[in-house]
Amino acid sequence: MAKPPADIRFTKEHEWVRLDGDIATVGITDHAQEQLGDVVFVELPEVGRDVASDEACAVVESVKAASDVYAPLTGKVVETNQSIIDDPSLVNSDAEGEGWFFRIEIDDTDSFEALMDHAAYDEYLETLD
Repeated sequence: MAKPPADIRFTKEHEWVRLDGDIATVGITDHAQEQLGDVVFVELPEVGRDVASDEACAVVESVKAASDVYAPLTGKVVETNQSIIDDPSLVNSDAEGEGWFFRIEIDDTDSFEALMDHAAYDEYLETLD
């Protein structure tokens, strides 16, 4: 199995974060979309909005439930993914790729390092069963 890229981190709320310079791309994990089931609606934050770490700033709705999506880092929303507004099923088919939610210009790149890496996230998932 290929080793996942080192530039991805995860939260206990099941968001993933990919860092490129000071821009963090955020989405929900494959585990989260499996738990939700078929995603039917996504609400994204306004571009330009300042978000704080752990602040609810987006919503994902499935046939089963609605869930908040949290900002894993503090910063300013600089882009949202219109593709998942037009086709929410992208979140199910490619949660950790084309199904990303928003991008944040972050204030502190060190805070990224404090999030869980892939191995730690996998261990965390095992505690949820």
